[in-house]
Amino acid sequence: MRAHVDKDICIGCGLCPDICPEVFSMDDDGKAIASAEEIPEDVIDSAKEAEESCPVEAIKIEE
Repeated sequence: MRAHVDKDICIGCGLCPDICPEVFSMDDDGKAIASAEEIPEDVIDSAKEAEESCPVEAIKIEE
């Protein structure tokens, strides 16, 4: 599974790296970014929680 953040709609709230710092971080523009790597098995639930918690639905978890 991989995570994708739509930077066009991300508001930079910082919630996703708070929930799942193994996958999400903030870039220099104050927008969230996702690791280009596969999501580690042990943090998939946290990544999905970040997806569900995003206030603007900018995160997609894909297989």
